[in-house]
Amino acid sequence: MSELILLLVTGLGLGALYFLAASGLSLIYGLMGVLNFAHSAFMMLGAYAGWETMQRLPQGMSVGVRLVLAVVVALAVGALIGAIVEVCLIRPLYKHHIQQVLVTVGLSLAAVAVAQAVWTADPKPVEKPTWMASTTDVAGAHLPNDRLLFVIVALLVFGGLMALLRYTRLGLIIRAGVENRTMVEALGINVQGTFTVVFAMGGAAAALAGVLYSQYAGSVSPAQGGSLLIYAFIVVVIGGMGSLPGTAVAAVAVGLVQQMANYYAASGVGDLSVVLLLAVVLLIRPTSMKGGHA
Repeated sequence: MSELILLLVTGLGLGALYFLAASGLSLIYGLMGVLNFAHSAFMMLGAYAGWETMQRLPQGMSVGVRLVLAVVVALAVGALIGAIVEVCLIRPLYKHHIQQVLVTVGLSLAAVAVAQAVWTADPKPVEKPTWMASTTDVAGAHLPNDRLLFVIVALLVFGGLMALLRYTRLGLIIRAGVENRTMVEALGINVQGTFTVVFAMGGAAAALAGVLYSQYAGSVSPAQGGSLLIYAFIVVVIGGMGSLPGTAVAAVAVGLVQQMANYYAASGVGDLSVVLLLAVVLLIRPTSMKGGHA
């Protein structure tokens, strides 16, 4: 029983990371129709922003406090980069989807090259707070504290985004702008500005995922964002392009399937199982690629 509990919690923790990586991607596509392949760059640069912050803060400060400050800096960096990318690159291309894909793919490749030039291609070890490296005993199972933290953070992000979209004036403007942008602009509301805010939120969510994933992996590297983006896209497609609740459910499913397959079959089988899950979903529900609202 304790073994099953451990597998479920670790799978949920992995799924939580996938949700954090996919939430910004789903948000941007669901509300703006932009398939952002530069999302990997947001995650990678957020991870490096967190790493740099932890390195530059006084080493006498506790690792936990430095990690919290690193997360705050990464969120600010991710939001800033997201806003700049939307204003400078995406805004002129809203009606040109092929160009959007080319620009965002090019940006992701350029970001990796810049990261390699600045930090080299070698992974940089990341400090982990003692309490995150410890475990908590539940029903005889030694549950990793970092996985529990990932789940809590993912729940907070999901609840915050849903509340923002459904119960705030900003969320109302965003949803109205998606449905009928011309009408909303005729009322004197700056829809374009709200879309910039959406991109900034997506960048912040990606940066948060990058920092937490570096804690999971124990290091940060230029290629990290790209590998995480693959799972983020799989989660978004399985959950229904642009559906935030669907993305959450899909992230949990992918994390659990991957963890169970790696444990009960063999290491590496989990990746294959995730791909097979994606194929089954596309065969049963091909409309997953058509998108929806967050």
